[in-house]
Amino acid sequence: MKPAKQPSLLLGAHFSIAKGLHKAILEAETYKCNTLQIFTKNAQTWKEKSLTEKEIKKFNATKEQTGIFQIISHTSYLINIAGPDKKKADMSCDALKQEIIRCGQLDIPYIVLHPGAHMGEGAAKGIKRIADNINFIFESTTRNSTRLLLETTAGQGTSIGHTFEQLAAIMDNVSDKTRIGVCLDTCHIFAAGYDISTKTGYEHTIRDFDDIISLKNLFVIHLNDTKKGCGTRVDRHEHIGDGFIGLDAFKFIINDSRLKDIPKILETPKLKNEQDADTINLELLRNIQLSSECRVA
Repeated sequence: MKPAKQPSLLLGAHFSIAKGLHKAILEAETYKCNTLQIFTKNAQTWKEKSLTEKEIKKFNATKEQTGIFQIISHTSYLINIAGPDKKKADMSCDALKQEIIRCGQLDIPYIVLHPGAHMGEGAAKGIKRIADNINFIFESTTRNSTRLLLETTAGQGTSIGHTFEQLAAIMDNVSDKTRIGVCLDTCHIFAAGYDISTKTGYEHTIRDFDDIISLKNLFVIHLNDTKKGCGTRVDRHEHIGDGFIGLDAFKFIINDSRLKDIPKILETPKLKNEQDADTINLELLRNIQLSSECRVA
């Protein structure tokens, strides 16, 4: 009898669209990835991008060609739907709406959003604004099925989303539960104070997440080590196993049967000792999938 086949690991990285949206998928394929994350436009500008029919067809054809369909979009870093400034809030809402429209055109199932910063007005007001603005945007994009994922944050400044309770509070106030979910970032939760570096700490964190948010609402995981310690609330990504989180936490995640169907995306630096870091980090993660000593659940 042949040994049971190892379940496929949904593993990828964030790839550039500089040479074209479909080129990011082809690049992911060269790294033997079966999932990836992209920006659908320049993330550092408010200028919006309208997709051409040619771009849409090419993107969808490349998905068929490669068999890579688990694609995640990350919103622009400029978006802040939690702040009190009306002009910036309106710009942010429009940018998020356009992102949802583009992802609908490209049949991208998930959009990752940093929840936003309350800018000194307090978390409660920020949480309400986030939920209200998401409801407003969903009401104007009713035919779109792309799911918006709130990303866990490190808690820098006045950012919201560094506790599971904050994310749950936002989701509780979003009317259409079928279009909302969570993206868990390992660097961010560790910096926020969730110590996943030990098996006990990891299990406690996953149990808390399940109790407060529910694992059924977790759709994407960002795999990043961190340059800063637990609870520092500083967001600085590091190569896998080279930071304060350490390699064991990634063994726990990769080998956790509860998380096996969730896409796992690298957002680590692109170079390591002048070498292609994606190759190094992806190979490391694939190798630790074979480890049984840290298998969880």
